[in-house]
Amino acid sequence: MSHLSEYLKRLNGHASEIAQSVQETVEAVIPEHIRTFTFREHSIGLLLGNVQSGKTGQLLGIIAAAADEGFELFFLLTTDNVYLQEQTFRRALASLDTFNICGEDDEIRFQENKMRKPTLVVLKKNTKVLQKWRNNLSSSRFCEGRALFIVDDEGDAASLNTKINQKEQSAINKHLESMKKLANSSFYLQVTATPQPLVLQTKVSGWKPAFIHYFPPGKGYLGGDFFYSKPPSYVIRLTPDDELDALIADEEYMPEGMRDALFSYLVTGAHLLLSRNSTVCNFLIHPSVRIAHHEAVAKKIGGYLNQMFEAIVENRMTQNLIEAWKDLQRSKPDLLPFDEINEFIRSALDEEKIKIIVINYKGSQDTNYSEGLNIIIGGNSLGRGVTIPCLQTVYYCRRAKVPQADTFWQHCRMFGYDREPGLMRIYIPPFLLKLFTELNNSNHALIAQVDEKGLDEVSLLYPPGIRPTRKNVIDREALALIVGGVNYFPNFPKRKYVKTLDDMLSPFEGKGMYKVKLEFIITLLRRLESEENQDWSNTAFINCIKALKASKCENKAILVVRRDRDIAKGTGTLLSPDDRNLGDDITEHTVLTLYRVIGKIEKGWDGHPLWIPNIKLPAGKNFFKAS
Repeated sequence: MSHLSEYLKRLNGHASEIAQSVQETVEAVIPEHIRTFTFREHSIGLLLGNVQSGKTGQLLGIIAAAADEGFELFFLLTTDNVYLQEQTFRRALASLDTFNICGEDDEIRFQENKMRKPTLVVLKKNTKVLQKWRNNLSSSRFCEGRALFIVDDEGDAASLNTKINQKEQSAINKHLESMKKLANSSFYLQVTATPQPLVLQTKVSGWKPAFIHYFPPGKGYLGGDFFYSKPPSYVIRLTPDDELDALIADEEYMPEGMRDALFSYLVTGAHLLLSRNSTVCNFLIHPSVRIAHHEAVAKKIGGYLNQMFEAIVENRMTQNLIEAWKDLQRSKPDLLPFDEINEFIRSALDEEKIKIIVINYKGSQDTNYSEGLNIIIGGNSLGRGVTIPCLQTVYYCRRAKVPQADTFWQHCRMFGYDREPGLMRIYIPPFLLKLFTELNNSNHALIAQVDEKGLDEVSLLYPPGIRPTRKNVIDREALALIVGGVNYFPNFPKRKYVKTLDDMLSPFEGKGMYKVKLEFIITLLRRLESEENQDWSNTAFINCIKALKASKCENKAILVVRRDRDIAKGTGTLLSPDDRNLGDDITEHTVLTLYRVIGKIEKGWDGHPLWIPNIKLPAGKNFFKAS
């Protein structure tokens, strides 16, 4: 009996496309990384997907396949959320019928199975839960002679050491490390759609993955390219930058953006439920992180729905609904007739069939938004791991002084499979549209780098003012930041490859500047080094150029070549005023200036010529990497 074949058989019964994707992931990961496992080491890897692209199905497939390779004892970790842990437990129970599946309170089942079948324990990343199961694992002695296989869903959240810069260890990180050490060997698989903090871990931290595998989304997935493209997608509706202030104000005034979003949602919900294409339609509102704002918005929307019913009965809101219907019909030509839509909305308002659900740690515990019409309001609780079925309308106006790329990308709960593309609408202010478009470009660059070179050469690329992740999980001393628009040159250049560079640069006469491809800049940089890597690293700049290429920017750079420069060593500057001004005028492209220095002994050199580089990356780009 094959555990994988049994799992795929069940998956094929209701999700054949996902089953094919799981098979491809297994075929990529198992032979290279799991079948070669010696059962004598502690290994760590990363499975990378997209937000809401089916990661749970993938990781369960890896678990089943790993059981076929000799692993017997598995732990599956979820974020510290009761609903998500229970959802994952039920999913595993329904999918892996050849396993002994245990929840957080199943110590007896865990002990009495005595490892006759492969055992999977599904836990929250919660200090008390992890401590309890660390003790269960120790007392059972099941780790003796067995490797431990841990799958960490959302492995970039909670698991990492949040006290790394205090030279201490956070509780959850300590418990996970302790669990691994109970076994002589372990395989730890991180799973996420936002790997920024994992990419920026150092090898000495013990949490940097040794390999990374990216699995693309399946057919029918709506993701970043659909919502945040250039030019803007047809689903985008811009709202004023300051509309949040009006939305949370005490007065009864409903700002235009939120009003239009409500009309659009009601028309969309009416069509989907009347046509029986779905039994549910959801509307997500993410105003801010503040609970008081969630409550204010919920109260205002409740009052406005009551006003809408009165206005519809008196035919005072017909024109607003017609405008929403016409807007949606442009992208959904087979939209049901307006009269049917209007009557459904009137009836739904009259019978109070539209639920308003607040989701935060003080909000409603009613998480049943799988049927009917639901308006969901919240902040951070609407981030990672929360799956909202048939989410068709999103209103997003959250602000942040310094946005974190991974946090904001996890807020894209509209990504997924069960969406009707023609009826999708996103209401968002211009500054947030720009942010998410930038994040989509950065996500492309990250995935392209991973696909081409794996993890070691990845540089994270973001505009100024955006952090890749939270500061408390990154070792500040090991974080390398290269800022676009700044000149970088080596203080201790190596005299190496001089003849090779002479030949490569012979077509460039040393007058003016030249347009070249980014690949040529990389070829030159490979032959330009510093005596000290901390002084100036050609590898770091090569990785930055590769990140630019992966971000789909224009394949163009500017090359400036100057010969016979009589410059003293260690002067603290390289470029002449004219060449500095020349480079400063170019902001959108990489500028590489190469000086062939005479190298006189009296100027501090060794009497031989050498080439010295000065590189300036595009302004408005920051590059992050763990050194």
